[in-house]
Amino acid sequence: MLRKAKISDVKHIHRMINESARRGEMLPRSLMELYGYLRDYFVYCVDDGKEVVGICGMHIFWENLAEIRSLYVLPEYRRRGIATKLVEACVSEAITLDLYRIFTLTNQEEFFKSIGFVDVDREALPEKIWSECIKCPKYPDYCDEIPLIIEP
Repeated sequence: MLRKAKISDVKHIHRMINESARRGEMLPRSLMELYGYLRDYFVYCVDDGKEVVGICGMHIFWENLAEIRSLYVLPEYRRRGIATKLVEACVSEAITLDLYRIFTLTNQEEFFKSIGFVDVDREALPEKIWSECIKCPKYPDYCDEIPLIIEP
């Protein structure tokens, strides 16, 4: 079941993001950040909504730009279309808000390209660079994430 995240999901989201961050797949997030950005997130649940097995956020950066972030599906639930459903929900919400430039920075280039994202130059995303990338320990010389965009 796909739905918007609730307060009761924050600790699950936090655990999933930080497990992934320990493996170098995404940046860690604090509980404080996640409570503040809760409305950005969708979750995918099983067992009648009791177990969160996938997460994804859509964060608004500017009047014409949104980011798909923190996509994660528990390993035992991968390859079932859950990640695609989560990203599609985020893109749909962006479109509902009249946001038609939606980007991601990812190590999962092939997955995002398979659902319509294309390469974009990092310099085309100055809002992201100056608001968040600049705080990352990998920036600028060691960033291994690939910038992609979709403009539905």
